[in-house]
Amino acid sequence: MAEAPAHLEGLVVASHGRHCVVESADGQRRICHPRGKKSQAVVGDRVLWRPAAPGQGRGQGDEGTIERVQERRNLFYRQDEVRTKSFAANLDQVLILIAAEPVFSESQLVRALIAAEAAQITPLIALNKSDLVEPFARAWERLWPYRHMGGEQDTKHHYRVLPLSLTESGPVDREALLPLLAGKTTLVLGPSGSGKSTLVNLLVPQAKAQTGEISQALNSGRHTTTSTQLYWIDAERTTALIDSPGFQEFGLRHLAPTDLAHCMPDIAAHAGECRFYNCTHLHEPGCAVQVQVESASSPGSISASRYRIYSELFAELSEAPRY
Repeated sequence: MAEAPAHLEGLVVASHGRHCVVESADGQRRICHPRGKKSQAVVGDRVLWRPAAPGQGRGQGDEGTIERVQERRNLFYRQDEVRTKSFAANLDQVLILIAAEPVFSESQLVRALIAAEAAQITPLIALNKSDLVEPFARAWERLWPYRHMGGEQDTKHHYRVLPLSLTESGPVDREALLPLLAGKTTLVLGPSGSGKSTLVNLLVPQAKAQTGEISQALNSGRHTTTSTQLYWIDAERTTALIDSPGFQEFGLRHLAPTDLAHCMPDIAAHAGECRFYNCTHLHEPGCAVQVQVESASSPGSISASRYRIYSELFAELSEAPRY
């Protein structure tokens, strides 16, 4: 009787449904299946896996079983009233890619930023299609509160916002992005039409080939766009880019309404100055947040659009059942 193979360490580099592709320390990749219905690994997870014994399974030893997901540093996910969608784990950054056209949803942008803040993951915002002069100018202006959050002297509360033109100035954008990504694991997130595929192919020229190989292995060619995949940007495998499916909705049901203020830096900067410690920043007297909204032109003020989104999210999460 053959001896059962020992547990090995690996990194989940792709997922489709409940099946994963796990990369071992030597760079080899193989399909692994979770053990049990509740064992769900996501891209970026460090796992312990066991290769199939010779003569067992479809892969004759080329497949394996995920025995355990190692403790995560973080998990980036969204949750609506129907289900939870996990994007990736153990991230250093989330690069939120939006475009001048089609016009981006500020509400979806805020939701993604809140989810990143809640998971203590650094967010970056990139606005693509700067070659579309007038639409880009309008979009760039809409991002003014994100570029100047907290006032000119308060850089701690600013979001980094990058202008890009991936189809027109790809090489220049690549040189600008690489230092920001170096040595980190970055999830690329964005709605359909923002240019995510262009960005991934620009940073990882071999991405299409890798995607094809994994799709063939998973027998999921028809569903490639619904998969999440990690690409190494460098040969040393120290800089990773994770491509995720586009999304139209971004639920935050995993957060309580009182979490929102802490996850919005411009509101958090003033929330401690309110008269009441449990201020919702919606109607209470002595609310420092409302004062900053009303003084829209002063340094460190809170934009009316972000405050409106905060109010809408507070109402949405207050009505949501808590589990």
